[in-house]
Amino acid sequence: MWWLVTPGNPLKDTGALAPLGERVAQARTLAFDPRIAVTGFEAAIGSRYTIDTLRWLVRHRPNVRFVWIMGADSLGSFHRWRSYEEIMALVPVAVIDRPGHTLTAPAAKAAQAFAAARVPEAEAASLATRAPPAWTFLHGPRSALSSTALRNRASNSASFGLKAASRGAH
Repeated sequence: MWWLVTPGNPLKDTGALAPLGERVAQARTLAFDPRIAVTGFEAAIGSRYTIDTLRWLVRHRPNVRFVWIMGADSLGSFHRWRSYEEIMALVPVAVIDRPGHTLTAPAAKAAQAFAAARVPEAEAASLATRAPPAWTFLHGPRSALSSTALRNRASNSASFGLKAASRGAH
């Protein structure tokens, strides 16, 4: 899994963001599983929009079957993302349930626009082999942590020398 640390979300104020390198380093302290690769490569390819990143990935890694993973909170504003229809046409999408979005996310504009492409949760493991558009909504343990909360947690852990101490516990 690639954890893409964004150079800046175009739908949010990026003025208060820490430098990208610092945020990548913080994310790496939180990525406890060795199968998670944290990267800030979007800045290197000049991408600020998901569609540009996905176009680049599909073009440069044609033999990889990508699945875009996003939180249910993002599904609510997904119709405002640049070329969201093309995102759905490029790669399958997995939407992870978030507190407060269990009922509202499936009713979002983008979810309704692609209702016919929804894959039952029981078949979610097949997403990577499905032709897009295909998406699923995954329930399970929900986390209220946002990227801001994770950065704050990483920063606080680093302040107390706990940054790497908990890595082996997960």
